[in-house]
Amino acid sequence: MFKALRFFGWPLLTGVLIALLIIQRFPEWVGLPSQDVNLQQAPQAISSLQGPVTYADAVVAAAPSVVNLYTTKAVNKAAHPLFDDPQFRRFFGDNSPKQKRWESSLGSGVIMSPEGYVLTNNHVVAGADQIVVALKDGRETLARVIGSDPETDLAVVKIDLKNLTAITIGSSDSIRIGDIALAIGNPFGVGQTVTMGIISATGRNQLGLNTYEDFIQTDAAINPGNSGGALVDARGNLTGINTAIFTRSGGSQGIGFAIPTKLALEVMKSIIEHGQVIRGWLGIEVQPLTAELAQSYGLKDRPGIVVSGVFRDGPAAKAGLKQSDVILSIDGEPAGDGRRSMNQVARTKPGDKIAIQVMRNGKELKLLAEVGLRPPPAAAAAPAAEQP
Repeated sequence: MFKALRFFGWPLLTGVLIALLIIQRFPEWVGLPSQDVNLQQAPQAISSLQGPVTYADAVVAAAPSVVNLYTTKAVNKAAHPLFDDPQFRRFFGDNSPKQKRWESSLGSGVIMSPEGYVLTNNHVVAGADQIVVALKDGRETLARVIGSDPETDLAVVKIDLKNLTAITIGSSDSIRIGDIALAIGNPFGVGQTVTMGIISATGRNQLGLNTYEDFIQTDAAINPGNSGGALVDARGNLTGINTAIFTRSGGSQGIGFAIPTKLALEVMKSIIEHGQVIRGWLGIEVQPLTAELAQSYGLKDRPGIVVSGVFRDGPAAKAGLKQSDVILSIDGEPAGDGRRSMNQVARTKPGDKIAIQVMRNGKELKLLAEVGLRPPPAAAAAPAAEQP
């Protein structure tokens, strides 16, 4: 028996080992799934992805249209720090002597037309008594405010100079994440500066900066003083107006935001034509339709927004819209996002009528509302991000 095992053992063991090697190398031969890992190898050279070695041409095209803004405003401050002491004011009231002092700030702007219209941020020029505009060619002049829009943080000022170089307008709708972005402005007042990055994201909103938000996000360095400056593409075309940064140190941390040219141009044209931005208004407050609310309303897989408040005697109230109604669509557009739907209303001309489809007590209703004129905004809340 032992001799038989010795005679047949080694061939048997060898066969088993060979079988295991075959199964490991070719598992599909015995009905097992293949263990191969298929990797996609890039070609040796992709000449179409080779970028330019310089963006100087883009800067040459755009830089003359970017200006530096220096603003000053008068403020009344106590003549002595003691007068600001709470204990002092407790006994002597607010009749302490005041001194008029001048506060200065800086920012940037973009020449949008040869006529001298300059687009900048509202927070750059808000409350300014004097605005000095410095051009890249060395000229300086005073500017006057044509109008502003705190709800998008945009303002239009005008300068009266000849031979102005207006920037070329690009399409903010056609930019893609990963595109080259150049930020041009006056950071920290050191003079015109260019920084480079990419488009990090588009359509950013709900940041708590403005009422109407549709930001381009970029990692091109944006610092205090860059506000109102230009965000341009690799050809020098304007794609956005730099407006805010997220920061913990006060400086750039690679998260900056710009207002896209599409929105900026709409605001600028309205300000030039009317002195203000004309927006449609329904007079309602809305909230998202959560899964729990959708279940309670008996809605499944249908977009909608919940009316959380209706202004008395507003356009929506006159149309019959009530609190707790679920808006399903506005003029045929699904109402799945409250901000997008309110922006749709804002773009509607006051006086026009829009159809609103709502769900109330399990029944669908169709209402017709005449869009009103949005009233001036109340005092804005503190922003959630720094405005450079």
